[in-house]
Amino acid sequence: MESTPSSLTKVDVEFLEFPPLVTPPGSPTSYFLAGAGVRGLTIDGEFVKFTGIGVYLEEKAVPFLRAKWKGKTEAQLLDSLNFYRDIIKGPFEKFIRGTKLRTLDGPEYVRKVSENSVAHMKSVGTYSEAEEKAIEEFRNAFKDQHFPPGSSVFYRQSTTGTLGLRFSKDDTIPEHEYAVIHNKPLSEAVLETMIGEIPVSPALKQSLASRFSQFLNIQTEN
Repeated sequence: MESTPSSLTKVDVEFLEFPPLVTPPGSPTSYFLAGAGVRGLTIDGEFVKFTGIGVYLEEKAVPFLRAKWKGKTEAQLLDSLNFYRDIIKGPFEKFIRGTKLRTLDGPEYVRKVSENSVAHMKSVGTYSEAEEKAIEEFRNAFKDQHFPPGSSVFYRQSTTGTLGLRFSKDDTIPEHEYAVIHNKPLSEAVLETMIGEIPVSPALKQSLASRFSQFLNIQTEN
């Protein structure tokens, strides 16, 4: 991968390992690990960890982001919502892995993701009848799923706005997508809920800022 730095490393999140590069079966595209972190909720005063999330990007993301963000420090990237929005909306594919740290059933998992995605789309004025139908497709894809610890959901976000879903009982990427939803606002909203203005994983945002401050500065020096 010519555009990505040679210093790519894995990231460990609890007992999970997110490798530096992934290539889904049958795909011509490889993705590099942009960042990874834990998602959790504070329940009765205790932070409960539910999921480890890794965000992988197509290699063309590096020159695209470098043009605007080269030379920025980790703190500057972390403080800039525009940096994360450039990742969310950038003209390159994204591949996201969410691996469970605790048992969750499909409806329980998708309910919160759906609520957050709908709230975001409504807040930016992109929620209409088409998005309502897409959310219903999204929920239906998860209705019969069950996720014990170590099982994974994989999201593929294309540049045209399709959202591909795969489910696995471990961290192995299945050969075929279980469902494909054609709706760009929903596809972007799912990633927005993870790393946007009100993120479910601040640790993931921190990881992205840390790694990209290194990636882009290495590219600048070269």
